[in-house]
Amino acid sequence: MPTAIVTGQPVPGSSLEGDLRSLGFDVRTAADTAEARTLIAAAPADGRVALVDARFVGHPHALRLGLTDPRFPLAAVPGAVTAHGTARQTLSRALEGQDQPQDEPGGDTAIAVDSLPDRLVTALDAEGTPVHRPELGSLVAAVPADPQARNEARQAVLAVDEEDVRLKSAVKSRDGFFTTFCISPYSRHLARWCARRGLTPNQVTTASLLTALIAAGCAATGTRPGFIAAGVLLIASFVLDCTDGQLARYSLQYSTLGAWLDATFDRAKEYAYYAGLALGAARGGGHDDVWALALGAMILQTCRHVVDFSFNEANHDATANTSPTAALSDKLDSVGWTVWVRRMIVLPIGERWAMIAVLTACTTPRITFYVLLIGCALAATYTTAGRVLRSLTRKARRTDRAARALADLADTGPLAGALARVLKRGLPGLAVPAVAFLGGAAVVACSALTGFGGRLPVVGAVVHVLTSALATARPLKGSLDWLVPPFFRAAEYGTVLALAARADVHGALPAAFGLVAAVAYHHYDTVYRIRGDAGAPPAWLVRAIGGQEGRTLLVTVLAALLTASQFTVALTVIAVCVALLVLVESIRFWVSAGAPAVHDEGETA
Repeated sequence: MPTAIVTGQPVPGSSLEGDLRSLGFDVRTAADTAEARTLIAAAPADGRVALVDARFVGHPHALRLGLTDPRFPLAAVPGAVTAHGTARQTLSRALEGQDQPQDEPGGDTAIAVDSLPDRLVTALDAEGTPVHRPELGSLVAAVPADPQARNEARQAVLAVDEEDVRLKSAVKSRDGFFTTFCISPYSRHLARWCARRGLTPNQVTTASLLTALIAAGCAATGTRPGFIAAGVLLIASFVLDCTDGQLARYSLQYSTLGAWLDATFDRAKEYAYYAGLALGAARGGGHDDVWALALGAMILQTCRHVVDFSFNEANHDATANTSPTAALSDKLDSVGWTVWVRRMIVLPIGERWAMIAVLTACTTPRITFYVLLIGCALAATYTTAGRVLRSLTRKARRTDRAARALADLADTGPLAGALARVLKRGLPGLAVPAVAFLGGAAVVACSALTGFGGRLPVVGAVVHVLTSALATARPLKGSLDWLVPPFFRAAEYGTVLALAARADVHGALPAAFGLVAAVAYHHYDTVYRIRGDAGAPPAWLVRAIGGQEGRTLLVTVLAALLTASQFTVALTVIAVCVALLVLVESIRFWVSAGAPAVHDEGETA
């Protein structure tokens, strides 16, 4: 149980101790600084501690935001400061040497000249220790210096509907048009209902996954009633998907595991639904084979996401991070209607799922995939072009951290890694993404434009191995080096799709779908480890599954040596092996990881 230490002289009629207990704190009182030190030392070593001025007046939710958010080791609001984990030692050090505040004479109650928690925060700021200060908005958090100020603060508390503020703040400040206006107005009330019944965000996330899987099963029936039910259930799954994040913000139940579950389950839901549509098309009256379209949609969406991830990581802590293109974008954001248009153009998850649900219910799987592919392609062109322009016009110096993140996202295996060490020197400037693109284009083109069983795809894969080594031989700090990981993803996934399509036997494309899904899971897992500051997957795992260039070469060699039916079996075996390896390691890591609590604010595309 966390411990809250109320410092200073008690204030008659104050609800502070009751508010702290309602937030789950074990409340102790300290008359002076020395006693506060003793109580901090006596608090459970693995628990959170908070110091709160006895004169504090404010909303309980202001205390909740300042004292219970697990994402921040040190946090504060006026009159209160909290620490957990290793930050407790930092707080204890800051407490050393703090003088006991002097009392002012006069009145029935002695009033402290200053606040011990606020002095601690000032000391932490002076030594450069980061202290999180939540945005309180209209919520009140104050330490009144006299009875008149206390009365005014209490009136300010009464003037604000705390629950309304809390409910509104549960909704993301930046979201898509469909989510903002069609889902969030009622999903936030569902989030509050879940919080009052003790449900956790992870439970709601799991319910969303199960609903989407049922939707995929309905789509797989291939009947019109099944398609209609699938569309309705997909929207219901998205409502729950919004609810889990709103529940996390409403009740501050953040965790690294929760962010990972939310992100990976989103992908699992969408790709399972694609598979359900493909199965339904094959079982329907027309016996339509749309597995290639389903796999193409998955590849396109995954490549869009890795563009987002790579660009954001490349510029996460870049210095001199300015460009005329970014200034123009900020200017457009000041014009109200352009904000919503630009958010809809990128086809975020809300708009995308709504479109898929409506098309499923009203049309055929083939039309659904055609519209989805066209929409995602246009969105990808828009977002990628804008980021390329920003990167070319931005005079930024990228850090070693950014270079490491891009190297991890590149997923370079032992073959390209060994060649890169031999080459030692990399390519200059824009030659890095250009070579990565050309090598990937070579293997995909050789696989798509030659008959199944030919040797040319193997030659293309060897070229891809060489260009991968050249592209990653030096740290990825160039202006467009963030394009290297998405080029590698497109090369690997595109090669699998092309070879499976060329095999032209029953089961080849579903097997390819499974392989790409397993590898994509590994890549998303890498992203969320980086976001949680937990590092990349272990080197042994990357070596065991071959790296992106090793898997690409293996698939082309198998296509050259095996018959089409044998190749299908081989793809299935590789998919199962990769899935087992990455799932076991991923689940082991996220269940036992000591990474800091985070919360994903949703995909940007």
